[in-house]
Amino acid sequence: MGRISRKEFLTRVGAIGTSIALFGQKGFAINSPHETMDNGVTILPIEDGEDVFSYIIRIKGRHDITLYRQVIGAANAFKEGDLSLGVAAADDQSRMRARLLLSNTKLADLIRNVIFEDDLYALIGKTTNYIGNEELYAWTMGELKEYVLGEPEKAVKKIMPSLTSDIIGCLVKLWNNEELIQVGRKIFNPLANSQIGSKGYLGARIQPNSPTDHEEDIVWQVFDAWSYAVGDLVLGTNPVSSEPESVAGIEKALLNILTTFELENVMPNCVLAHIDIQAEVEKLYPGTTGIWFQSLAGTVEANNTFDITIDKMLHHVSSRKGRYGLYAETGQGADFTNGHGEGFDMVLHEARKYGFLRALKGSMSQSKSPENIPWVHVNDVAGFIGPEVFKTKEQLVRCCLEDTVMGKLHGLTIGLDICSTLHMDVSLEDLDWCIEQVMPANPAYLMALPTKNDPMLSYLTTSFSDHVRVREQFGYKVNDAMWEFFKTLEVIDKEGRPTPHFGDPLWVYYKYCQARSDTRSKDAIFEEGRNTIARIRDRGVPIAEGYGQNIWDLEPALQQQVTSLYEDAKVSLWTVMTEDFVKSIPNPVPIITSSRDRKDYVYHPESGEALSAEAIRSLENLRLAWKEDIPDIQIIISDGLNPRALMDEGHLMPFLGQLRATLTNKGYTVGQDNIVIRHGRVRAGYACGEVLYGGHRNPSQSKGIVHIIGERPGSGHHNFSAYLTAAPVKTWTQTKMVDHNISKVVSGISDTSLSPERATVQTTVILDRLFTTI
Repeated sequence: MGRISRKEFLTRVGAIGTSIALFGQKGFAINSPHETMDNGVTILPIEDGEDVFSYIIRIKGRHDITLYRQVIGAANAFKEGDLSLGVAAADDQSRMRARLLLSNTKLADLIRNVIFEDDLYALIGKTTNYIGNEELYAWTMGELKEYVLGEPEKAVKKIMPSLTSDIIGCLVKLWNNEELIQVGRKIFNPLANSQIGSKGYLGARIQPNSPTDHEEDIVWQVFDAWSYAVGDLVLGTNPVSSEPESVAGIEKALLNILTTFELENVMPNCVLAHIDIQAEVEKLYPGTTGIWFQSLAGTVEANNTFDITIDKMLHHVSSRKGRYGLYAETGQGADFTNGHGEGFDMVLHEARKYGFLRALKGSMSQSKSPENIPWVHVNDVAGFIGPEVFKTKEQLVRCCLEDTVMGKLHGLTIGLDICSTLHMDVSLEDLDWCIEQVMPANPAYLMALPTKNDPMLSYLTTSFSDHVRVREQFGYKVNDAMWEFFKTLEVIDKEGRPTPHFGDPLWVYYKYCQARSDTRSKDAIFEEGRNTIARIRDRGVPIAEGYGQNIWDLEPALQQQVTSLYEDAKVSLWTVMTEDFVKSIPNPVPIITSSRDRKDYVYHPESGEALSAEAIRSLENLRLAWKEDIPDIQIIISDGLNPRALMDEGHLMPFLGQLRATLTNKGYTVGQDNIVIRHGRVRAGYACGEVLYGGHRNPSQSKGIVHIIGERPGSGHHNFSAYLTAAPVKTWTQTKMVDHNISKVVSGISDTSLSPERATVQTTVILDRLFTTI
């Protein structure tokens, strides 16, 4: 087939336009024990009754923190992330030995021997109930494992507040998947005055993301979800822009839906901006924010990457006085991919995140009766990072089960984003298999989108139809108050069966208009709705309508769209930025990271964050050429995970030209050369800034970079982002001081999403703010 334009491709697959019909280890041997190489850590034969600490002393002659972390990590089911951390078992025999050592170890000994200590560990310790538990701490981990497996929920809940996060993290290592499911389906922590998180219930976070933050896209995805009787936990959208006015507009739009249907006391709205931004919006527009959101990490330094501290979070949650408290997101691997692995395994990192949230929940719950405790829940975004954490569907299932059980044993209401990125080895069919494997553990909720493909974040997750299928297959129910609402909405009948309005967002919009006392005829409202859906689809946001052979099947044309976008993403991922394209960029300075090739770059992201020695020399030569005439801003261009995002006509070149002209007109000096990185990640841009700006004469002078990089493929738009960073020279001088926590991003830039013209305006506004607030 000849080459077609991307707009034509998007039109053909239905990502824009209105063509969709409308319906009512391959390793090598390690020569010495405990040396970590490509295939991990070898655990030597163990003696009868030997525990972790006696083994370490026998092997090393003393306690050794590195070996301690390796033994505990080797007890984990295999994941690529633990291998990168140097703590994964080399083989099944080593894993079995590590688990036996851990099983023989007493809880008290694990508590006394801290695997990593910081202020977050101290907070978890302060909020763990140690008093009167001498008998419990005298148990071995094997005894604790059998107790939690064999005893009823009431007995397990009695000891849960006395279990540290590290104990809970170690505990899940000892269970197989079937045992994790057994615990998951026994322990439940429902949200106050609801059935969300109760046995036999499965909720849904409607995730109405828009690549341009268009309120129409967001609002209509809510109507769409409710037409399938899906969505009872939160209306929670991920914003493209974190500017307070933009966030406030979306909060108001979501709250308006809830108040129109009189649901504001049944479920909250949420815009998943940084918690500081949400607090600012609440001050500007009191009463408009619902439950507050924040991503959490498992160490103090990793939380700094999110620009949060313990004190900041305790301060924020102290203001949550009403029904809705805090919505947190976590995920195995996030800490180490942000450069804060600290030498210990991903499961323990994840457990400490739940310990952090348990402490925050405890702070909000003080002096409150159970029915008045604010909603606090956590979403484990298990597969969002990529193959550096884990590659296979089996590892995704294991991660989901581990995290579900750890969350529940921390007394939390925990849901899942059973998801994968397009650069993982997990297909659309694999994701269905993963959902079926995880669902018996009865997590509190899942994500819910019109299709599996998120139009803004470009990853695969759970669709409305997946929720319908899971309800049919496992008999799970929706929160009672929302189920009654769906009956009044007439998308299900009094017996809970689908009506002719099931899967019809136009009908939900009609009911919304009626609730607002709209006097127009049904035909007029439906006509307006059809036109709106057409506009939304033109912006690349799918709206599901109807269903296939079964009520849990996507309508066939929409299913074909999802498949086509998946296939396009795979092509995009492995496309190489060509020499001809690099030469077409004005004044290019081509450099490369330490990635050996495209495969190394995709599967080992850290290789794309470090500059090669040759690249550093090229940048040093550029810096010398500047002498003391140092530009305010340097533009950097990286291929990222989708080089086509840059190479497509009408993408990079218009943005680059307009941005240079606009910044120059505003008085900024911009480097005349464009640094072009092959195999570049976001942090490669920070590394460039360190070489170019670090050590210059005026340490207080502010310097910045605009790093243009191809986004994750999957939406079909081939979007790119601009990461914006400005900092004083003294900050650029300190290695790795500049990171995501002081950067801003303008994302979703393409000719069919956020246009280069609009992106230039947003970029300039943010840069102005960054330079004036340093």
